[in-house]
This record gives sequence, C-alpha cells and structure tokens, in this order.
Amino acid sequence: MDIKQRMQAVLRAEADAIRGINISNDFITTVEVMLNCKGKILTTGIGKAGHIAKKFAATLCSTATPADFIHPAEAAHGDLGLVGVNDVMIAFSTSGKSREVIEILEMSRHLGVTTIIGVTSHPDSELRDYSDLVLDMGIITEPCPLGLTPSASMAVMLAISDAIALALMEQKGVTREDYGLRHHGGYLGTAARKN
Repeated sequence: MDIKQRMQAVLRAEADAIRGINISNDFITTVEVMLNCKGKILTTGIGKAGHIAKKFAATLCSTATPADFIHPAEAAHGDLGLVGVNDVMIAFSTSGKSREVIEILEMSRHLGVTTIIGVTSHPDSELRDYSDLVLDMGIITEPCPLGLTPSASMAVMLAISDAIALALMEQKGVTREDYGLRHHGGYLGTAARKN
C-alpha cells in the first residue's frame, strides 16, 4: 500500500468507526447524570485514552461544566484526594482491562463517587463490571499496518466525548455570553462576543 492509500485507509477506518457508534440509553442517561451532578465531574484514563479523558475535561470546562482529569498512576500517590462524595467519574479504556484504571475506580467508589461511566470497546472489558453506565465504542479494527496503534479507537473516544459535552452544553442552556466569559482571550472569545 502506498502512502496515499494508507492515509485514505486510516481516514476511512476512523470515519466508519465513528459512524458505527450506537447511541444507547446509557448515552442519554450519561448527559442527564452529568447535568444533575451534585459533586464534581472527574475523568480518567491511561495511555492514549488518558489524553482523550484529559481533553474531555478541558472541553467540559470550556462549555460551562467544571471538570478535572485524574491520572490513574498519580491517584495512587495522593491525587485521589480530589475525589469526593457525589462526584461522577468517567473512565476511558478501549480494552477496559488497564489495572491502573480499575484500581482508581475501586478506590473512588469507596470515597463516595455516585456514578461511574465507562467508555470501552471490548465485550470482556472489566471496566463494564465497575460501571453504572457503559458507553460502548463498538468493535473497532485499527487501520495500523500492525493492527495495534490506537487510531480508530481514539477517534471514537474523542467523538463520544465531544457528543456528550455538546449535548450537555445545550441542555444547560449555555449562551454565547457564557461561552465568551470562559474564553476571554483569543479567537474563540472574540467570536463568541460577536452578534
């Protein structure tokens, strides 16, 4: 396969994986749970999924829902102190078998997290057992020539997190003014203040 064909194959695989997402009732309930959360919205994940979880927290903050990312490895060394009663934890893991992620969920439950939401793909994902709600990514084939590099799976995670954040933003009735107050500098802030 030449360079152009490989790049086209990657883009097709990512687009197909996103189109394959089934918006189940758990997706809708997730937005409702986040809307009614009395504590904090916390996200977690490790590796590439951790980067998506961190970006999700940032998107939530910029769309009027305060959120924070907890790195699972750092959680074991004190960062779990951020977790409190009535918090909602959203965990990202394609395999759902990452030990660090499972451990942070176990400990977070003991600290009063009311709802755990898992974003995962594998049917035998251990994350499913720890989650109150499961956002199923579907079965994904990575377009990497080795079949290993997370690309289509990360595109799906990103799309799911964006869909949740923007649906939540709409449910909260966030206005251009609200948005502009959170983006006082740069292009987005200027665009939000224009009529």
